[in-house]
Amino acid sequence: MIEVADILRQHGAAYRATHTLLPSQERALSDIQNCRTEFFGGHVAQCDHCGHLRYAYHSCRNRHCHKCHGEQAEDWLERQRSLLFPVPHFLVTFTLPAELRQLAFGHQKDVYGALLRGTAASVLKLGADPRCLGATPTVLAVLHTWTRAMLYHPDAHLLVIAGGLVPGGHRWMATRNTAFLVPVRARSVIFRAKMRDALKVLGLQDQVSAQVWRKPWVVHCQHAGSGSKVLEYLARYVFRVAIANSRIEALDHGRVTFRFRDNHTQQIHHVCLSADEFILRFLHHVLPMGFPKVRHYGLARSASGPDREHARRLLPEPVNSTAPDTPSPHAVTTDSAVESLPMCPLCHLGHLHVIRTLRPRLKFPP
Repeated sequence: MIEVADILRQHGAAYRATHTLLPSQERALSDIQNCRTEFFGGHVAQCDHCGHLRYAYHSCRNRHCHKCHGEQAEDWLERQRSLLFPVPHFLVTFTLPAELRQLAFGHQKDVYGALLRGTAASVLKLGADPRCLGATPTVLAVLHTWTRAMLYHPDAHLLVIAGGLVPGGHRWMATRNTAFLVPVRARSVIFRAKMRDALKVLGLQDQVSAQVWRKPWVVHCQHAGSGSKVLEYLARYVFRVAIANSRIEALDHGRVTFRFRDNHTQQIHHVCLSADEFILRFLHHVLPMGFPKVRHYGLARSASGPDREHARRLLPEPVNSTAPDTPSPHAVTTDSAVESLPMCPLCHLGHLHVIRTLRPRLKFPP
């Protein structure tokens, strides 16, 4: 299978020679193309039965790498599921207008931060209005920057609970209409106003056409059930970037072919790009160093832990019909230390023991 790392190894140097990269982009390129190679070090393990040697190299752990973070994604999902309430949820998507995309890419930390704060503020403001909800909900916001064709398309996905804790915390308030959370048009207007105010504070309002503030902004809301499936969907944005290796079909003569499924028609399309254009599209989605693409607002904030637990107590207890697992009295016990060691892939009888550590390099390659 062709990987993004293969494309970067073959064409990354030529791309660097003709483009100016941001520090975050340079680090992502270096990390991904050297992931699970001797560059990051590793270890040598030997089978205690047949003596087979196995070399294993360490991951780069860059958040834009496709081969890392499998365990982190599962851990993240478990933590986010613990924040879910046993009530309906909604997925709300706020899309940044096309006229603001160039500005967003040129001022990523500022505009991305304003985007996440503005979307959450619009939901919380309407939620606090007694005519809509009159309570504070939980809000999980995730930044997303790509289409399936790897084009630059910044938007924010918010998982919002269908209810909230009323001021004073004396009761839980459910949404009046289970078909929608709060009025979409009102969310759009408030979102647009929040972004306009944020760009004014940042001194960027002069770079935006006045027409942008008069056009309607796109906000979409859909029912998300318990929220668990949406969390799995959002995890792909948190721990993957732009394209999965499985969608890359060919790398021939400096051209990359990949496929994607159209959201509307569900048809498969194929895109063939030069390696230079492929890397350019990929790097559009590399985030600034240290920028948190997942944020919690309302009752989901870490500081709101006591209020969140109080809100849970106000809800009826969910019915759990699944009996807890109990170990069989006839279960065979084994040495856990040995069982935790990987099995030898050659003889399938022995276990692999680490016998040597491979030190990583101290500097990135040019």
